[in-house]
Amino acid sequence: MATSTVNYSSNATITMDLQSLASSGTFTTGRQSAQVDNTTNKYIDALVSGSVSVGTTPTASTTIAIYVYGAETSLATTNIDDLDGTDSGATLTNSGILNALRLGATIAVPANTSDVQYFVLPFSVASLFGGVLPKFWGLYVTHNTVAALRSNVINDDSFEYVGVKYDIA
Repeated sequence: MATSTVNYSSNATITMDLQSLASSGTFTTGRQSAQVDNTTNKYIDALVSGSVSVGTTPTASTTIAIYVYGAETSLATTNIDDLDGTDSGATLTNSGILNALRLGATIAVPANTSDVQYFVLPFSVASLFGGVLPKFWGLYVTHNTVAALRSNVINDDSFEYVGVKYDIA
């Protein structure tokens, strides 16, 4: 009888520069990551984790939102609104597009304390898309803390993922 075991890949960085990301009251302005191409590795899931640091004097009771986009074709050829699969700023022209993205994690900013680093525990990308990891996917980060996210030289804020496969023996 065959036995299946989980096989985790090494950590892979999600290319995304969050330094000094401006606030967006409507969450329609943010930063997109470079897309992750799953057509070679063919992972069945990806576990995403990372951190984000607020800047100087954020407003209390605000939110940092980490959305996930997914596509069956490369965003280099078929954009989703302003999302083109590159590490760049994005301004969503259709506020309804947030309904097409999947909310991966929310960070509550409880106080107006400057330079606090908030961690995002691992979340499953496949679970956000009905249990199937899209061929191409990436992150879109936005926030309404009023102050820009922290600008730092060491850039300790980043996201990474671990790919998941099953080995059958």
